[in-house]
Amino acid sequence: MSIPADDIAVPHRVRELAAGAALTPVWRNGIGGLTFRTDDGRYIKWGLLDLEASMRDEAERMNWARRWIATPEVIAQEQDDTHEWLVTVALDARSAVDPRWAEDPELSVRAVGEGLRALHDALPVQECPWEWSVAERLANAATRDVVVPDDLHDAPPIDRLVVCHGDACMPNTLLDDAGRPVGFVDLAALGTADRWADIAVASMSTAWNFGPGWEDTLIEAYGVEPDRERLAYYRRLWNES
Repeated sequence: MSIPADDIAVPHRVRELAAGAALTPVWRNGIGGLTFRTDDGRYIKWGLLDLEASMRDEAERMNWARRWIATPEVIAQEQDDTHEWLVTVALDARSAVDPRWAEDPELSVRAVGEGLRALHDALPVQECPWEWSVAERLANAATRDVVVPDDLHDAPPIDRLVVCHGDACMPNTLLDDAGRPVGFVDLAALGTADRWADIAVASMSTAWNFGPGWEDTLIEAYGVEPDRERLAYYRRLWNES
């Protein structure tokens, strides 16, 4: 995942959705999907249909979650036989991996940990219509012909059941100009699961964005002691499913 170059080719569908607005590329995901910011206050997300977590899922979950947390308002979501796209209203915030925070990674890392705890505390488990349980994730992997190692079928007991973000990597928490967590994006996999499923991924992602040594800082900011067994399990499940 990376910030694409300014001269990247803009897909035809994105130009149509921009409707004359100027476009700035802001993100390229791991499967080639692109996100653009428009100069009229929107974000346009475009990519190949994703069998693991679709933009249709994302729009549905954002519309549900925004009753309790700050997520972008959905303007439009559609797809054709090969691609999907999502248009949202921009929040007045920046990704936790925005270059603004490059000189102060601890501020960003701590903000993501605090934001993740706030998300878990705010979203109501009993009202959530989706799961992100181990069983659900293994079933999803099977539909994509991903063979998950047998030992990952035996999950640790649930510590605390929460509504998980589902992709709690550093870029998906938004910070205000003071570095405080104020919003969340990429909620396509949101659902109930052990909180360590999110904590494991969020803390692991600190190394991808800021280098080694920040994992436990995020966990401390979340407000718990590191659970090495659950961290190891859920990181492997993320990487191998």
